[in-house]
Amino acid sequence: YVIEKLGLTDDNLLLFEFANTTDTPGLSLPGVARDMVDLGADLIVFNSDDMKTGAFEAAEELPDVPMIWVSGDSAWVDGKDYRPDLANLSNVWAQMTYGKMIAGCAAALTTQTGDLAYLGPLTNDETRRLVNAAYVGAQYCWENYRGENPADLSFTVTYIGFWFEIPGLTLDPVLVVNDFIDDGADVTLSGIDANVALRRTGQRADAGESLWAVPYDFIGACDEAPDVCLGVPYFNWGPAYLEAAQAVLDGSFTAEWQWYEPNWANINDLDSSVIGFYQGDGLSADNAASLDTFIDGLADGSIELFKGPLNWQDGTAWLADGETATDFQVWYSEQCLEGIVGACSINVFG
Repeated sequence: YVIEKLGLTDDNLLLFEFANTTDTPGLSLPGVARDMVDLGADLIVFNSDDMKTGAFEAAEELPDVPMIWVSGDSAWVDGKDYRPDLANLSNVWAQMTYGKMIAGCAAALTTQTGDLAYLGPLTNDETRRLVNAAYVGAQYCWENYRGENPADLSFTVTYIGFWFEIPGLTLDPVLVVNDFIDDGADVTLSGIDANVALRRTGQRADAGESLWAVPYDFIGACDEAPDVCLGVPYFNWGPAYLEAAQAVLDGSFTAEWQWYEPNWANINDLDSSVIGFYQGDGLSADNAASLDTFIDGLADGSIELFKGPLNWQDGTAWLADGETATDFQVWYSEQCLEGIVGACSINVFG
């Protein structure tokens, strides 16, 4: 996207795939960065929260090279991990909490059993805030658009231990989805970086079960099982990367913490909105209309979901009655919310 918008060619893109130590033990991300600089790189993008240590080391070793760490808080003055010494490392992230609220709403509008399930990756502040967002979105739409008792909506999460299955180390996501369905869930929302939940749901729906799913991450996810796909919240990094690249060209690049909201005028505008929500074929016309109303409420601020009273899973208060969460409170989500069933603090990889 950036290359096209800047009128460059494919030769201007250096790509190193599978750049995580889980896939490639012994990999040195600073070494990859040095190689890229030797090949002429003017901007380096670390595309995962899991690249934190490597991004920090590379930024320290190459202080004159602009870099982006996608996720993180090293450039956030008010963040817990602020690193003012890394003046060349920006943080870019999108407020996917809104996308997950929309996903939760779509699930609650559709369910026939009142049982929702969430297939989680590893547990950290990011993944917990996304689970929490899906939960409050589901609760709101269950109560306000369906007129149902919030206590009658079940929401269960199981974390497999990583962003995708690693046989022998993580839980098998296919088995987890099967367990969800066997226990009564008819809508499964996914938070992992693989399309397992939608694929398995589609297979069981083809065998005659009334099931739906909400995948994650990329706009084309519904294509694998369109009839059961309610929609997908997706990232659209092009506009954010273009902004950073343009700053490098202009000589104005500085370390910033960017947590982008959707473009509420059109969340699916690929030239301006860093997150979007594609409505799938599994979403009925009536529910799609309700979902649009919900999105409009998020956009104009009439619907605020991270607003108290809200408690953590252990019963301690997170937000007092009438209190609206700050960015800090949302970003550092130390627990899942009260009402969510399932452990939210156990990882395969620590």
